[in-house]
Amino acid sequence: MSIQTPDRIEREIGIAAPVERVWDVLTRPEHIGRWFGEDLGGGGAPAEVDLRPGGAFVIDHGFGAYPSRIVSVEPPRYFSYRWATAFPGQEASEDNSTLVEFTLTADGDGTRLRVVESGFAALDIPEDRIPYAGYESHSQGWVDVTAGLATYVEKLPA
Repeated sequence: MSIQTPDRIEREIGIAAPVERVWDVLTRPEHIGRWFGEDLGGGGAPAEVDLRPGGAFVIDHGFGAYPSRIVSVEPPRYFSYRWATAFPGQEASEDNSTLVEFTLTADGDGTRLRVVESGFAALDIPEDRIPYAGYESHSQGWVDVTAGLATYVEKLPA
């Protein structure tokens, strides 16, 4: 018996900072572990980032390291990667991962950040990983992560 899973999560948030600053925080190793881990209670380490299509992107948000793969980079407007949260330690591929896309748009003096994660319906997530890698977990997770990102960016000195 198969359980049908929704496939796509979309979140959008306004950030009181220019697009270029949000881009730096979104893509620079020294910032990623902070907004994607430490500020969520995970104690994340700086990410490993080879910021180019096909480049490695290792995220350690304090709850495990995820060797991800960058799909697209269009500074300072669009960034996407694949990550295999259902399979910690495994490199992300088309078969074991979801696609995460960040789109940044100027909104007055600030930035409108849109995050989309898709590909859940095609994944066969091990039962013990569903609480951490399933659609419901990530759906709420992106609410927390985008809020943490906004707070982190807005607290940085100009």
